[in-house]
Amino acid sequence: MAGGIGSRFWPMSTQKYPKQFQDILGTGRTMIQQTYDRISQIVPKENIYVITNKEYVSLTEQQLPELQPENIVGEPMMKNTAACNLYMAKKIADKNAEANMIVLPADHLILKETVFLKKVELAFELASKNDYLITLGITPTRPDTGYGYIQFEENKNSDYYKVKTFTEKPNLEIAKTFLESGDFLWNAGIFIWNVKSILTAFDQHLEEMSQQFLSCEYNSNAEEQCIELIYPKVNKISIDNGILEKAKNVYVIPADLGWSDLGTWTSVYENAQKDENKNAIKSKHILTYNSNGNIIRLKNNNKAAIIDGLNDYIIVDTDKALLICPRDNDHLIKEYIQDLKTEKKGEKFL
Repeated sequence: MAGGIGSRFWPMSTQKYPKQFQDILGTGRTMIQQTYDRISQIVPKENIYVITNKEYVSLTEQQLPELQPENIVGEPMMKNTAACNLYMAKKIADKNAEANMIVLPADHLILKETVFLKKVELAFELASKNDYLITLGITPTRPDTGYGYIQFEENKNSDYYKVKTFTEKPNLEIAKTFLESGDFLWNAGIFIWNVKSILTAFDQHLEEMSQQFLSCEYNSNAEEQCIELIYPKVNKISIDNGILEKAKNVYVIPADLGWSDLGTWTSVYENAQKDENKNAIKSKHILTYNSNGNIIRLKNNNKAAIIDGLNDYIIVDTDKALLICPRDNDHLIKEYIQDLKTEKKGEKFL
């Protein structure tokens, strides 16, 4: 899934060039390329699909030339994650009615790839033998209020557990109790299931949406036109709210993956390499004085910069825009963008 606009990473990420197509951590590979590199170790490239906004199809083709053009699917509009999951399940089932599939966000960081691949192999095995809807649950390391949580039913010495509840981003006190209880995991938004299982779940829990997608002939010349007609009518809902919170056959595999959804500049800072002053810098031409705990990103690596007297700041410079704000205020970046739009001063910068 690669359709998000990544507004929290402005000004590096813009609507025309969102974060999944950016090398946010300075590794030499963009987020979508890293996701492809990871999953292509166990899934043949002809079986890897990207679903994104139609505006980003050509950008996806440029960044993933290994994929056939027909494996890059453009949504006509953003409808959250239920619609794109149903669309791709229908498309894959049309080619192989027995297929198992994994759903991956294109912009997540996973440091422990070997562990990830082992967990995915286990999930594929479970999905092929059982009518399970499976998610990978991340072992929490702190009471984070920015993630959803999965509570699982106790079943000692198991590699997977039945899901009891889902909770959207709790407040800090509730997050602390979740961590102390030991039976909660972070919801990473990584799902594994058989196409028959997920299509049955849509029939049961999102029947109207399931009926709307029935009329299309998938993998045909008429598919795109049919989808264009369907999407304006489709309900905008997440796969979590629409299916997983309602279904009784949801299971979770706990996983310590070195995972982050890289949802904010602060999360990028936490996962980036830092110098002796705890500054996360990716440039040879930046000098800092009396400055600690900053994340500094310059699009032009030949540009020189001097930072003096700043602590715990986000400093991001691009060809068109400059952001300087405290790391504690990174949740306000969406508001900054909205203010730019309202003033009609920032359209070309967004």
